[in-house]
Amino acid sequence: MAPSITVVGSVNLDLVAGVRALPQPGETLTATRFERAPGGKGANQALAARRLGARVSLVGAVGADAMAEPALALLRADGVDLTHVSTVEDATGVALIEVDESADTTIVVVPGANAHVTVHPGQLADADAVLTVLEVPESAVVAAAEHAPNFFAINAAPARPVPRSVLDRADLVVVNRAEYEGVPGVDQARTVAVTLGAEGAMLLRDGREVARATPPRVDAVDGTAAGDAFTAALVLGLLEGRDDEEALRRACAVGALTATRHGAQPALPTLAEVEAVLAR
Repeated sequence: MAPSITVVGSVNLDLVAGVRALPQPGETLTATRFERAPGGKGANQALAARRLGARVSLVGAVGADAMAEPALALLRADGVDLTHVSTVEDATGVALIEVDESADTTIVVVPGANAHVTVHPGQLADADAVLTVLEVPESAVVAAAEHAPNFFAINAAPARPVPRSVLDRADLVVVNRAEYEGVPGVDQARTVAVTLGAEGAMLLRDGREVARATPPRVDAVDGTAAGDAFTAALVLGLLEGRDDEEALRRACAVGALTATRHGAQPALPTLAEVEAVLAR
């Protein structure tokens, strides 16, 4: 049976503007394109894991507004269990995203309903792995760590201090290079995956590098959800019993594929697409 992953995380509707170059402070630019797409780090990671073959449940929150359904649409369509996504009296979370012609992004998140996410032990009881992010309240992150029955992973993004108890509990911490340097205590976690953009990623265990992988060459157009896709793929790969190098290589391929398409969740690849790239 496929591994089961419960994600405790955010649900957003992304408002994405394509620009030729990211704006400087005080600068006004005309967008080259605009689209709305479902996103949120938690929802992205849940859908990524589902498309790669995991059984996935999401613990999150949306508002009682017109943005909730489009924010959940792809999760629902792909079979992510939304039983524990609650509706609260706040607006559904929104992310304001700019993407330039080099696929670099700037992102401003308006938390909305995500600020009301809560976790109850029964929501996690059947999970082979619990995965959380920092777009939800610290209390939810702490509860996810405390009640995870098996493997516990945290994507420590966006960067902010993480309670020592959470880092001590984590079987895996995923960060980018800036987060590795900027989030206190991450460098002391037992197992840390550090994403390096186009250079790939490395896996550290007790501060020592144990694996490194580079992504396949792709034509990147939008890096919005690449890190989320990487995180989900790495957690799933480790759950499947893959060795460090293979799990890291597959995660890099999933992240790279995601960057070849516009949008967050619409860009997430299927298992068949990943296998095809790895077979090349």
